[in-house]
Amino acid sequence: MRKTHRLLGVLVMVVVLSLAAPALAQSGRVSVVGTWGGQEQEAFMQLMSVFTAETGIQVDYTGTRDLPTLLTTRVAAGNPPDVAAVPNPGQMWELAAEGALVDLTQVLDMDQIRRDYSEAWIDLGSYNGKLYAIFISADLKSLVWYSPKQFAKYGYEVPKTWDELVALTERIAADGFTPWAIGLESGAASGWPGTDWIEDIMLRTAGPEVYDQWVNHEIPWTHPAVKRAFEIFGQFARNPRYVYGGTAGVLSTNFGDSVNALFTEPPRAFLHRQATFIRSFIDTNNPGLVPGEDYDFFMLPPIDERWGTPALGGADMVAMFNDTPEARALMQFLASPRAQEIWVSLLGKLSPNRSVSESAYPDDLTRKAARLLVEADSFRFDGSDLMPAAVGSGAFWEGVLNYVAGEDLDDVLMMIEAAAEEAYGR
Repeated sequence: MRKTHRLLGVLVMVVVLSLAAPALAQSGRVSVVGTWGGQEQEAFMQLMSVFTAETGIQVDYTGTRDLPTLLTTRVAAGNPPDVAAVPNPGQMWELAAEGALVDLTQVLDMDQIRRDYSEAWIDLGSYNGKLYAIFISADLKSLVWYSPKQFAKYGYEVPKTWDELVALTERIAADGFTPWAIGLESGAASGWPGTDWIEDIMLRTAGPEVYDQWVNHEIPWTHPAVKRAFEIFGQFARNPRYVYGGTAGVLSTNFGDSVNALFTEPPRAFLHRQATFIRSFIDTNNPGLVPGEDYDFFMLPPIDERWGTPALGGADMVAMFNDTPEARALMQFLASPRAQEIWVSLLGKLSPNRSVSESAYPDDLTRKAARLLVEADSFRFDGSDLMPAAVGSGAFWEGVLNYVAGEDLDDVLMMIEAAAEEAYGR
């Protein structure tokens, strides 16, 4: 029902803007390349219909699952799209260094951009002091899910610091329960949920700059900061008192099923660290649960106060390759809170834009996640997604599984380091 209302709202907006189009219309077309397919592509095209109704500019969209290769090939051939989603800041920086991107400080109202985005988001979209990409939506990973109803029943309180989280974990175990539900099984992708834990911990113990050095292999996997992050993860995941099913359960439980342990009576576990997208698994597998009463989340607390409460996740970032009036109009539209309100209302995604109205989000939990994202002290992309596949979705995943299974940590880190040296060529 909520989705129907949102779609009707968009259609009404399209009609209203269509009436105003003659006064605003321009001629021309703009080409866009992105990774959006399925429901995301449908939502993007609905957003583009609003843009076309307002400006008269037609949008030619091409979707691809191999965006990095496509962009690299088309830029090299001198035939880039006008506007494109960019997979991550790393490739954006490479394209900017090559001179392939348009400086958005000459396209957008930068005073408005600074009002709409925190400095952390502007920095992520910048290279050598110039803005080259804007963020239109994001997913948040740094969340711990729990049941407020069960917390109230057993007298547990949401922790605000890491020490409080550790103390809560021990208290739950001392009460005869299991604190954490962790599932690392995901078919050929098994291990990735553990990499998210380690990335979140790295941000909280080493800070964003060291995190970036790690992702770019400017420090080795045997570095003390990396080892410490693994060890902190291991204090939870390798402790049979702390994880439902013991380490065997952690290794064999599917990531989407793991959270179900929070909703039995009595609960088989009380805490589950996972991204915003786990909510769809909760709702599908546990019909009838009431958001905010039966399930909720809090931000993974800070560890080293120097680094505050950072956010880990993914984001949709958009850059401009050809400086045309049509491309300028589209970038100005996409940067606007109005466009992002449509985008997030259709998909339930989050916007890092502070001016996006909370009323655009479909429910209170999504609004809460959006506030946490906007208020985060820093934001970083999922590290394993930024690394070469042989490392990020290869040795790193494998190393997490081996470590939880009991393998010596130094051996695990040396194995990943060997893969990284080969993949990065250094």
